[in-house]
Amino acid sequence: MASTNDLKNGTVLKIDGQLWAVVEFQHVKPGKGGAFVRTKLKNVLSGKVVDRTFNAGLKVETATVDRRDMQYLYRDGADFVWMDPETFDQMPIAEATVGDAANFLLEGATAQVALHEGEPLYVELPTSVILEVTYTEPGLQGDRSTGGTKPATVETGYQIAVPLFLETGTKVKVDTRTGDYLGRVS
Repeated sequence: MASTNDLKNGTVLKIDGQLWAVVEFQHVKPGKGGAFVRTKLKNVLSGKVVDRTFNAGLKVETATVDRRDMQYLYRDGADFVWMDPETFDQMPIAEATVGDAANFLLEGATAQVALHEGEPLYVELPTSVILEVTYTEPGLQGDRSTGGTKPATVETGYQIAVPLFLETGTKVKVDTRTGDYLGRVS
């Protein structure tokens, strides 16, 4: 249990049996009436964001969320198998929990896995990853970097938009939050 006065960004609260992460908070002390805390909460599992107001000093239940760096090993059916590099324990994580991160996962990649009471909540990748283009249409003579884009498939099977001059076999940097092409890597 913690007081609403102790809230800070990233704190995970347990409200009505669900886990909510504090995205923003603001202590408000109006001239008339009691102080309160205005918060923006994000549901850890669904990603839904809600605004919620608490009276100042109110006790709220906090949840312990353990964030660990883990290494992705392989895919086993609908599960992704991860390993803790310190203990070498392997943990299967369901495809629904991994979510869009699956589009950018290569075997051996390291990501941060959030656990609550031993249950995986979500997988957080670095903001960008380096992937190799496995297929794209060949560019034409005269294509320039400021021109349009064309579809390209990267080694994970995900399709991104790349500049016309890129060829198959090129390593590219991809934003894991949006799936956007960020640049070539030599």
